Amino acid sequence: MDRLTRPVLVTGGAGFIGSNLSDRLAREGHDVLVFDNLGRPGVELNLADLQARHPNRVRVRVGDLRDPDAVDQAVAQAGAIFHFAAQVAVTTSLEDPETDFDVNLAGTVGLLEAVRRHGGRTPVMFASTNKVYGDLADLVLESRPDGYAPLDPRLRERGVGEDRPLNFHTPYGCSKGAADQYVLDYARSYDLPACVLRMSCIYGPRQMGAEEQGWVAHFLKQALAGRPIRIFGDGRQVRDVLDVSDAVDAWISAWRRIDRVKGRAFNLGGGPVNAVSLRQVIDHIETLLGRSVEVEFLDWRPGDQRWFVSDPSAARLALGLPEPTPWRDGLAGLAEWLRGREPDDADLPLAIGGAAR
Repeated sequence: MDRLTRPVLVTGGAGFIGSNLSDRLAREGHDVLVFDNLGRPGVELNLADLQARHPNRVRVRVGDLRDPDAVDQAVAQAGAIFHFAAQVAVTTSLEDPETDFDVNLAGTVGLLEAVRRHGGRTPVMFASTNKVYGDLADLVLESRPDGYAPLDPRLRERGVGEDRPLNFHTPYGCSKGAADQYVLDYARSYDLPACVLRMSCIYGPRQMGAEEQGWVAHFLKQALAGRPIRIFGDGRQVRDVLDVSDAVDAWISAWRRIDRVKGRAFNLGGGPVNAVSLRQVIDHIETLLGRSVEVEFLDWRPGDQRWFVSDPSAARLALGLPEPTPWRDGLAGLAEWLRGREPDDADLPLAIGGAAR
């Protein structure tokens, strides 16, 4: 079978970003093979929605990244691979670093080796994280009422670029950062057509937000259900948030331009125009709901960045991306999506091996 007619493999394809990407691919006429262990409660709803929307386009392989035979069989069918499946929480990595390693690093190397066994010409687009830059403890920040900001005006204006030295913190940062580097080195050492997107805080429909991961959706879920929002730290932490529809645009463009971006890593985030503190998000949630939200403050967590704003200009230039969705518009859209769902009683627990972002 010609590679162009083979299905697109999306590992973690029932998860948040994976299911949004799978939906877009199917709408554009591509056959999609979702590889997911369905271990995270709630992702089965994403999968059911995908299959209902695209019964003739979406196929499912229930499997785990730690199963080399399952990975090999999925890779053998693929014309392109978007690799989202991972252990995605810093807190979980601190509790169980060995499993975090097995899934995020060993699982990714196993997937790359499967690609190499099957000819080494299948494009691989890997989901990395801004955590590869560490906690940025060397940055001189000032605490403003609405959030932290670097004193360096250039950094404040542009954000953290890809030239920032890597500095892995926590087992999660180590496993994802090492996998990030393996993907880039397979492009160098084996001429594998692969690239890396280091994502900031992606949010939007289909996100099963939990306290440990997916904080924008988690905050909205808590507020809609009338539960308090717990914040680790002082709430002035700043992140550059990006609507998932904009992220999907970037992922598909990376695939289409893989010959030009092979072996490169890009920051994928909202950038300075979508830099927002936790407190600002809560304030806007209160505006959307027309009522106040209870907030509880706890101690800082290991490896938490007080400020991280990516410089996404390299990705926008190389991938031809437009300006991102304004964060207030995206937050309103996510609130509408969540209002149409039954509220849950508690956060959905995290899973490992095949379910991802």
